[in-house]
Amino acid sequence: MSQSKSARGSAAGKGKKAGKPSAEEKREDTLQAVLIADSFQTRFHPFSLEKPRCLLPLANTPLIEYTLEFLAMNGVQEVFIYCGAHHDQIERYIHDSRWSPALRSCPFSSLEFIRVADARSIGDFLRDLDKRNIIGGDFILVHGDLVSNILLDGALAAHRARRGANRDSCMTMVLREAGEGQHNTKTKGITPAFIVDPKANRCLHYEEIHPLQTDRYVTLDPTVLESREAEARTDLIDAEIDICTPDVLALWSESFDYELPRANFLHGVLKDWELNGKMIHTEIVSEGYGARVRNLQMYDAVSRDVLRGWTYPFTPECNLVKGQTYQLQGDNVYQEDDVERGSGSQVLDSILGKETHVGAGSTVRNSVIGRNCVIGKDVRIIDSFIWDDATIDDGAVVEHAIIAERVTVGKGAFVHEGCLVSYGVRLSDKTNVQPATILSLLSRTGEPVSSQPEFVGPEGKGALFQCSEDDETGPYDPSTLQKSLVYSLEDLDLSDSSVSTLEGDDYMSDDGTGPISPTASHPNSRSRLSSFASDDSGAPNFSSFHSDAVHGLLDVLRGTSGNFESEKLEFTSLRLANNASDAAMRKAVATAFVRRAVELMNSDGDNLEPARAAKQVLTSREGASSFVSEVGVGDESVSEQVEFAIAVQRACANSAKVIEPAKAGNLLVAMLQQMYDLDILEEEGILGWWGDDRGKEEGLMSAIRLKSQALVEWLENADEEESDEDDEDDE
Repeated sequence: MSQSKSARGSAAGKGKKAGKPSAEEKREDTLQAVLIADSFQTRFHPFSLEKPRCLLPLANTPLIEYTLEFLAMNGVQEVFIYCGAHHDQIERYIHDSRWSPALRSCPFSSLEFIRVADARSIGDFLRDLDKRNIIGGDFILVHGDLVSNILLDGALAAHRARRGANRDSCMTMVLREAGEGQHNTKTKGITPAFIVDPKANRCLHYEEIHPLQTDRYVTLDPTVLESREAEARTDLIDAEIDICTPDVLALWSESFDYELPRANFLHGVLKDWELNGKMIHTEIVSEGYGARVRNLQMYDAVSRDVLRGWTYPFTPECNLVKGQTYQLQGDNVYQEDDVERGSGSQVLDSILGKETHVGAGSTVRNSVIGRNCVIGKDVRIIDSFIWDDATIDDGAVVEHAIIAERVTVGKGAFVHEGCLVSYGVRLSDKTNVQPATILSLLSRTGEPVSSQPEFVGPEGKGALFQCSEDDETGPYDPSTLQKSLVYSLEDLDLSDSSVSTLEGDDYMSDDGTGPISPTASHPNSRSRLSSFASDDSGAPNFSSFHSDAVHGLLDVLRGTSGNFESEKLEFTSLRLANNASDAAMRKAVATAFVRRAVELMNSDGDNLEPARAAKQVLTSREGASSFVSEVGVGDESVSEQVEFAIAVQRACANSAKVIEPAKAGNLLVAMLQQMYDLDILEEEGILGWWGDDRGKEEGLMSAIRLKSQALVEWLENADEEESDEDDEDDE
């Protein structure tokens, strides 16, 4: 007997409910990602005139490789790559790589390129994506310059739980907690300020602050704080990893004024939250690495983090790209096959690509050298990046600069700090390229230019690169702070009074009632809207002081240059030049000594236990202990000793990113024990540190502190025994 139509429909309905999920349900379960491969910025000019930013080499690996590896490790199945400029290069690179959708080895079930011919901003990309209706559920939004090893399982689960409880929860930003003060990958010049509800993990307000603004307040709608706790956070690294719902795309489509994900979209949606009803949340993580190579300063910083292993497993010896053969050698050198080093050459803390030759007597330190490079005799390359097929002739010097592919630096030439030398430029022998000079074969419009001998020498090839008219926004546009390799405010002629500091307790203002004190209005909230002096912008050159001071000390500790007597003079000069505080001095000394101890613990050649590493770092070099005592601690007061012990504890807590937290705790107690034995710290100083509430902060600070309990109890018992002996003597 045949079934009726209605019966068949009913059976079909039951089968659909109990059987396999529909195509629409499958689509919602598929984790998708959108990768923005064009930033619509000129921060990488002149390099990005010929090659897109996402294909520029970071530690000799194209940037987009790190981004795709991040998506693959987090279980993304479908990837949409939005291309703008140089889309043909990006597509060709992907099709020739292991990411090609035609290969079975590709970890993604699908990878699709999308071009928008008339796009002028990221907003145009995302509005176009909304029209295409190809996003079926949650998707991860990232940029093609992302370097991250953060696992998103927890953030995805939290996002989906919030979404299930309230459909207006439309986006979760994954932010990395960096702690107070300078951090290698915190952006300089423009600091993101997040106002968050720590209980609900909800972002309430977003604003970007910079040292050129005239006011010192974040403008905040007072209704945002009604009946909720709030924290002001500038201690977060934002790599723009966003977990989004399709509602996010609808919000972009509703406002054609939105061009940038943070300054426009995030700020605007949060400001108008009462109208749109949408909530944006944060997932603040303390483990893993995440950073965007959004400018040349970040290119510098992230490259060094890759070299130091912070981005593991995305480090040179993991050989992300087919054909790479990197292996870790001594002196923290990653080297590919067929590299030749001449007699007397010295290579430290560097990366050397395949078939590169380093001539006799040459020095390469803290640098990345690409493939097929020829480094002549007696060359000095410090803190620099030399891309593939470059030639640095005999006696040349390159200091903290970028030398692009196919560049020739003539014999005895000197390329100074901050210089950018673009593709194919040739510098004549003995050419002296002044600091921060940019040289290129192309104009800002991409047209060939006539060579200028005054910049490249009589036999040279290339000319001074002029910024575009759009870039000439004047010295007080904060974007100018992020358009150079070296961050500096020196050329802006700012007085101390003109630099916004955002100091003090009054850190937020509403639109009519003036400053809001967090302690008065909201006693449970914590202000983390730190002063620029303790962050990355305020005292104009704090970041420069910290970086220069730490690296100088590390060179002495490693035995690669100088001694502690000369380093004292260098420290004094740096302090005066940067107006550095006592706290900055303590932090730099503590950071350098702890970082060197961690190197000794992690080195294949040494691999020391924490106790031996602490002893070696404080005693193996003559003058080390007195340097710590005189420069790090300062005077012999108990309060100064407590401050320095806190600085050492923070440095050890930060080291837990590269060593196990248990080892970080063991290193802390070993450093304190050694400093006690060497009379750098007295028992009153260590006991004062133990009782200080700053050392008891939740998280790594508190965790590693517990390892020192036995030392503290021993000191307390020794103190009691000494007191008893004194009493007996008195009797």
